[in-house]
Amino acid sequence: MSGGLFIDGKWRSGQGAELVSTDPATGAIVWREATASETDVAEAVAAAHRAFPAWADQPREERIAILRRYREILVERTAAFAEALSRETGKVLWETKAELGSMAGKVDLSIKAYDERTGVTETTMPFGRAVLRHRAHGVMAVLGPFNFPGHLPNGHIVPALLAGDTVVFKPSEETPLAGQLMVEALEAAGVPAGVVNLVQGGRETGQALINQTIDGLLFTGSAAAGTFFRRHFADRPDVILALELGGNNPLVVWDADDAEAVAALVVQSAFITTGQRCSCARRLILPDDAFGKAVIEATASLAGRLSIGPWNGDREAFMGPLISARAAQAARAVADTMGGDRIRALGQVEGLSEAFVAPGLVDVTGVDTPDEELFAPWLQVRRVASFDDALKAANATRYGLSAGLISSESRCWDQFLNRIRAGVVNWNRPTTGAAGSMPFGGLGASGNHRPSAYYAADYCAYPVASFEAEAVLDTSKDIKGLRA
Repeated sequence: MSGGLFIDGKWRSGQGAELVSTDPATGAIVWREATASETDVAEAVAAAHRAFPAWADQPREERIAILRRYREILVERTAAFAEALSRETGKVLWETKAELGSMAGKVDLSIKAYDERTGVTETTMPFGRAVLRHRAHGVMAVLGPFNFPGHLPNGHIVPALLAGDTVVFKPSEETPLAGQLMVEALEAAGVPAGVVNLVQGGRETGQALINQTIDGLLFTGSAAAGTFFRRHFADRPDVILALELGGNNPLVVWDADDAEAVAALVVQSAFITTGQRCSCARRLILPDDAFGKAVIEATASLAGRLSIGPWNGDREAFMGPLISARAAQAARAVADTMGGDRIRALGQVEGLSEAFVAPGLVDVTGVDTPDEELFAPWLQVRRVASFDDALKAANATRYGLSAGLISSESRCWDQFLNRIRAGVVNWNRPTTGAAGSMPFGGLGASGNHRPSAYYAADYCAYPVASFEAEAVLDTSKDIKGLRA
């Protein structure tokens, strides 16, 4: 392999500026290659267009066979791939191994989802039959995030390939190695030339890609970027947009019994993956009473006991660093300007790089705070007088990705489920609880009503309704008002 781009079945160097990816825990260089120029991007899109007709026409069983081989390769390469993900993202090894498991599992789930949601159905009619089929859109641009640089773009690419689409994939500039390793696995599985193309780079490369003639954009990332894409494609209704965006997610505690048990769910909701999941709890809403105070104290205590360290440290850690020292500095700057009473600071971790942060909590009761997603282990606590107030506070956001209720009362759950506005709504489980066998996505600033995971099949193909008869029949008798 030579170079970091994969275009029309060949690896090559880009014509753009150099991109360097580093380990946030140590600063060591993980990946260094030239990025894609506008010309490189145009060639990748052209290759995808050329490859599309043959790939879409290929029997579906053959596409499935290639992707099942891809699944086997991911399993075979799990150890090395997971270590590379940990080095590039800083995520602890148990998390990146789980990410590889999700990537491999996506294949069979996508096959099942395609059959259930976008397969072929036939109904007998007096004249013959009515048939519902689904066709691929064409060339899909996939822009990946850094927090799950394998799992999340894989969740777009696998269903797209199964449907018969071709792909031009740009990973996050923070995680180019993860994208390269994924495409290497697809190449090894036998994906034909031009069906999957890889371009590396930052915002300029992404801009060059969306300026091309594409048939769809499949994106996971920030709400700000999602807003930009909506505006960019406002006059291009032919381009399918699937936007999986962030969230300012509420976790409500009401009529629960055990403060320590509640705290365990809060910590897992807010601080998993160092707070770098779009479904992490950002706002903890609870009663302004003795139990609410006990939950806050238990959460702060448990947060202080979380082990923080590098993926290859002497002992297994709960969380690693943020994606970069720059991200940690930015998160601390936002936290420092927020009002309220500090319970735990979003502090540095002694003896580790500046990318590491200790989880923080702030009590913002009675304080107006920005309705923004802070991608870090930072939790805002708000105390309220009634469950109605809790619901109002939970829904006081332009986002709508995930929400959770911790309660021993089913009546609270029924009311919460009926009134909360979110695409993932959990009861006595972390807000980050999700499954590839279910849809994943939100509304408002969290997406555009095209959930991914099991429902990704919906945006990778479009329905075609056909009314068919085997022979030409004389239907002149059915023509109303026909003169003799």
